[in-house]
Amino acid sequence: MLRKKFIRMIRDFICIIGLLIISPFLFFAAIAIIIEDGMPVLFIQERIGKNQSIFNIIKIRTLKTGAPNIGTHLLENEYQLKCGKLIRKIKLDEFPQLINVLKGDINLIGPRPGLVSQIDLTQNRNAKGIYDIKPGITGLSQVLGYDMSDPAKLAEIDKMYIQKQSLYVDFLILISTFMPFTKKYLIKMIS
Repeated sequence: MLRKKFIRMIRDFICIIGLLIISPFLFFAAIAIIIEDGMPVLFIQERIGKNQSIFNIIKIRTLKTGAPNIGTHLLENEYQLKCGKLIRKIKLDEFPQLINVLKGDINLIGPRPGLVSQIDLTQNRNAKGIYDIKPGITGLSQVLGYDMSDPAKLAEIDKMYIQKQSLYVDFLILISTFMPFTKKYLIKMIS
C-alpha cells in the first residue's frame, strides 16, 4: 500500500512538472489552432477505461471542427489542421492527458484507451482481459508502431504488455515514446 502511494506521488509530480514545462508550447499550439480554425482548442472525447468505464479524454485539437468522431486512422487528410500535423508529430496533442492521469482516469503507461465506437477493438480487448488495468497516454503498441486499425493485433500487443509489465518496462516505454532509437532495448526486454 505504501509503495502504491509513493508511486502515485511520483507519477503526480511528473505530471505537474510536465504540464508546467510544456505549458508555453501548449500556449503556442493553442494560438496556431485559433488562427487556423478558431475555438475550441481542447478536444474532449469519450473513451473506454478500466473495467470498461467511460471517461472523457482531454487532448489538443488537431482536426477541423466538424470532423467525424472516429479513429484518426480512418479520417481523410482534409480534416487535418495544417498546424495539427506538426502538433501530432511532436505528440504535443497528448500532453493535456496528464490532467486525466492526475484525475485517475488513466496512467502514464498502459494500453491506449479506445473509442466507444470501436466495437471490434473493445471485443478483442475484452477477450484478452485488457480492461482489467487502466489505459495509458502511451503504451507498448504505440512504441512498436501499432495503431487501432488492426484491433486483434493491438489487443495481442496490449496483452503482451500486461504479461511483461514492470517499472522497468514502463520506463523503457516512456523513454522510447520520446526517443524512438531506444526501442531496441524495449524489444530485447519483452522478447
